[in-house]
Amino acid sequence: MTLRVAIGGFGAIGREVAEALDQGIPGLELAAVSARDQEKAKRNLAALRAEVALVPLAELAARADIVIECAPAAVFRELALPAVEQGRILVPLSVGQLLVHTDLEQRAAATGARILVPTGALLGLDAVRAAAEGTIERVTMVTRKPPEGLAGAPYLALHGIDLDEITEPRRIFEGTAREGAKGFPANVNVAAALSLAGIGPDRTMLEIWADPTVDRNTHTIEVEADSARFTLKIENVPSEANPRTGKITALSTIALLRGLTATLRVGS
Repeated sequence: MTLRVAIGGFGAIGREVAEALDQGIPGLELAAVSARDQEKAKRNLAALRAEVALVPLAELAARADIVIECAPAAVFRELALPAVEQGRILVPLSVGQLLVHTDLEQRAAATGARILVPTGALLGLDAVRAAAEGTIERVTMVTRKPPEGLAGAPYLALHGIDLDEITEPRRIFEGTAREGAKGFPANVNVAAALSLAGIGPDRTMLEIWADPTVDRNTHTIEVEADSARFTLKIENVPSEANPRTGKITALSTIALLRGLTATLRVGS
């Protein structure tokens, strides 16, 4: 049985995932994509071997078994709700939006849909999930990004923070993962994923630093649990096309897709 895949958002991440599917992932085929820039999308689709439909976001679920969301956070629900209502597998990359649209999980339980979050930049996600089967006392995360990697975040405008004025490392946010996801919807999806894997968005604590001394998106996570105490650190190379996300994001999504049909799958 071959599963049809649709991609919502055809920017840097969407194109890389599409190319991997076009090159061949056993048991999967690319059926449709959606994009804001229609003409650019048509040019990029022309480079693929397979014929792929270009459709509106809301129509993706009708054409696929798996719907991958890599679109702007503002249109998340427009893509996610039809996928959930039609019982599809939803793969969201704007993970922070799951903390905003909290009804989607309940609807998925009713319709038989599944919501699968890629590991992405979160090194050790399996360890956090395993620890959550016991008792986790504390989870903290410190994110450091080059200032340009935080551009456009609503929190910055709300608090009058000018990234161009930052010439040395500066902590610009401290709070919960839920608050961070609201203030930085395109920047800290990794914190949302961490909170969902562990003790929840209101107990997972987050710091965000604008740091002109780093050239990689760096995340340091500390977990204190009854089963283990561990510290995780990952330095992600930013995507050339979109410095707000790391190169590993698309690769993690491709790995998740392979795992859906693989005979051997490593990790929980």
